[in-house]
Amino acid sequence: MGIIQEFLRYNRQTILPEIGDEGQEKLKKARVLVIGAGGLGCPILQYIATAGVGFIGIMDFDTIEIHNLHRQILYTENEIGQYKAVVAKEVVSKLNPLIKAEAIQEKLTTENASQIIQQYDIVVDGSDNFSTRYLINDTCVKLKKTLVYGSILKFEGQAAVFNHKGSKNLRDLFPEMPDPKEVPNCNLNGVLGTLPGIIGNMMAHETLKLILELPTLKNELIIINTLNWNFTKLNF
Repeated sequence: MGIIQEFLRYNRQTILPEIGDEGQEKLKKARVLVIGAGGLGCPILQYIATAGVGFIGIMDFDTIEIHNLHRQILYTENEIGQYKAVVAKEVVSKLNPLIKAEAIQEKLTTENASQIIQQYDIVVDGSDNFSTRYLINDTCVKLKKTLVYGSILKFEGQAAVFNHKGSKNLRDLFPEMPDPKEVPNCNLNGVLGTLPGIIGNMMAHETLKLILELPTLKNELIIINTLNWNFTKLNF
């Protein structure tokens, strides 16, 4: 019954000649860590789970608040006050009972970053601050882990793949972490709720392509302004 269930569930992607049963097996064996279960993390988690990524780590120390709900689509008012990682694990496990998910209710720090990240094949950065982004990047460089990166603000988003098979990393693009006081953020400047869905889905798409060994972004940063649909791809 399990084999039939897998065949029926994934058939629309396994019929793609670029994927097939072999590709689906790669997804099944993959271990992906998503850091941040917020605006970006929610769509990332939904789509890598339903695609069949076999083991997903969900790392977030925050709890659900009412102002999250316009964009963090895994949650409802019933879960306000609960830990995002725990609720996200429950939701993705219902979306796809064939995969396994782990909730990590911790803040990423210099003390725990290596121990956690080394357990995964690919790291997806859904965080919302520069100190965490640079810690994730530097740890992935040290451990030679591929990193899928994204960021959002107002109507604009960015996406890239770092440190994959010798490709460049965040510090090659932005060598030094900016002063947080000088950088706008969503808390103060806002974000349209659909934007993290757009960028998060791009990040999920690149994550799946990495696992499937399909062509992905390499030393390229995609910038999308969704207000006027201006797409820019920067080589670095």
